Amino acid sequence: MKCIRINDQLTISEQPNLDTLASLKKEGFTDVVNLRPDDEAPAYPLHKTAAHTAREAGLNYHYIPVTLKNIKRADIRAFQDVLTHHRGPIFAHCASGKRVMSLYALGLALDGHLRADDIISFGRSQGFDLQEAQAWFKHEQQRPLLVEGFFDPRTWTAQYIVTDPATKHCAIIDPVLDFDEKSGTTSTRNADHLLSYVKQHDLTIDWILDTHPHADHFSAAHYLRSKTGAPMGIGAQVTAVQKLWKDLYNLPSLPTDGSQWDRLFNDGDTFTIGSRTGHVWASPGHTLASVSFLIDDAIFVHDTMFMPDSGTARTDFPGGSAHTLWQSLERILSLPDETRVFTGHDYQPDGRHPQWESTIREQKEENPHLKNMTEEGFITLRETRDHTLPMPKLLLPALQVNIRGGQLPEPEDNGRRYLKIPLNAIDDAAW
Repeated sequence: MKCIRINDQLTISEQPNLDTLASLKKEGFTDVVNLRPDDEAPAYPLHKTAAHTAREAGLNYHYIPVTLKNIKRADIRAFQDVLTHHRGPIFAHCASGKRVMSLYALGLALDGHLRADDIISFGRSQGFDLQEAQAWFKHEQQRPLLVEGFFDPRTWTAQYIVTDPATKHCAIIDPVLDFDEKSGTTSTRNADHLLSYVKQHDLTIDWILDTHPHADHFSAAHYLRSKTGAPMGIGAQVTAVQKLWKDLYNLPSLPTDGSQWDRLFNDGDTFTIGSRTGHVWASPGHTLASVSFLIDDAIFVHDTMFMPDSGTARTDFPGGSAHTLWQSLERILSLPDETRVFTGHDYQPDGRHPQWESTIREQKEENPHLKNMTEEGFITLRETRDHTLPMPKLLLPALQVNIRGGQLPEPEDNGRRYLKIPLNAIDDAAW
């Protein structure tokens, strides 16, 4: 079996058999990284079998399925995350080791530690031909829009910093304000990480955008505006959501005119990020106020569709509609096949690493809720599935914050802030 020791932390290998996996702990390894998708070759062990073998041997196991023809930034960042948070030694493999070497080299290149023209020679020094990796990186460098995703594992949420490389102006989309429901504690860890990235890359924030009032995490938009002065924007139908939830929470003093934001976007509106123009598409169905942001070759859809292996968003929240969501999806799927699709959540099916980027082609060909689907079939599928889903655990805490643009309730006379939980406000909710 071909193994190449890159450094004290990382060893790259071709596909090991199960006996070899089971022996790695005795050889001093602490972690195994598997980059090989299950459908690649029937002779190879399945991911779940390999995971069981590795964990039974006392190893940490990480699953990052990827092909050289379909590398995304999330794959590279996931591999880097393992290297950052696990001291090792780490045993990383695919069929031949080439994909592991590609992700390793691309991580160095994305972070400025390896020039594009040096990727091939770097790979050759370790016995790998990295022409495909070099081509990927050069294509990425030529994009008019740079998209960096930041995943919050507590809420399964993808946050984005979208940058115009020509001007170094950016927008932040769907930032998360941390909240621990067990202790009632809030934190700005996620938002501060976004600000660190902005500072590190010397960016200017033009917009702080939310695709809709979220039901599964608190928005950090208000906090980020207070720190940067950048304007906040959201879909204009947020006012209808405010009016709906104002009654449920019994908040008589809550303004329901959207004045918590600096701009309310209608369908067809535009905005600028440096020299790039963004277009606003109303995308209701998941909520009344959902919008998508189309910027150059990328569309940010949040809770409309998920990754192709994960389907589409639920429509059973107040104001949701499977019929309306289908219409929104059809519009999105009319975009060119190579349009990049950035979703807002990833629930990591089969234990794979977080992903958030796909293409229109991949959605049409691989998403089981969209592939060869009719409107009638989609509505039946969506409504049947929604009936079985419990409410998000943060729905009632999150919405009373997010209809304020992420601003927490005002302190009471003892200096503390309090959330209200309306009891029995949602009929027939699955437990």
